Amino acid sequence: MSKPVKNMLIRDYQALLEGVEDALLVSIRGIEANDNNRMRQGLAEKQIKVTVIRNNLAKHALKDSGLESLEPLFSGPSALAYGAESVVDVARELVKWAKDVQKLELKGAVLDGLVFEGDAGVRRLSNFPTREEAIAQNVTLVLTPGQKLVGAAMGPGSALSSCLKAIEEKLEQGEAIAKL
Repeated sequence: MSKPVKNMLIRDYQALLEGVEDALLVSIRGIEANDNNRMRQGLAEKQIKVTVIRNNLAKHALKDSGLESLEPLFSGPSALAYGAESVVDVARELVKWAKDVQKLELKGAVLDGLVFEGDAGVRRLSNFPTREEAIAQNVTLVLTPGQKLVGAAMGPGSALSSCLKAIEEKLEQGEAIAKL
């Protein structure tokens, strides 16, 4: 391949992956065409893109980007999977597909510059909460002590209120109230 063609491919990779900071690296070698098409269509429905890349050209294209830390994982045939809300969603979907498509190899992923290597790393990443799930967990953690405090403060007041209500009902019915 000539130098101008390589430079053109590098520019294409840079344009295609502009703004992509987190991605997953897979190998789709040996997957039958029908399975590959079915998998790509299923991923596309979830706004996940899969791009087959040339390792050496990708190393040059991804230099000084968030995906540069994937460089040690570029060996053999590679494809980048990215998109959806986060790379956690991408990992979850590809872990599901790895059960159906036996030859799908999960090479690794990068999330905020942190590399998850190999199949085990991608599976571990798929168990992480998404951004929205993490926000919900944090909000719950912040609100829980306040809810407990309000419950503790309201507890004696509501007990007193229920005693007063019982006394009021007895007085309305003309019953005598016993001394405590």
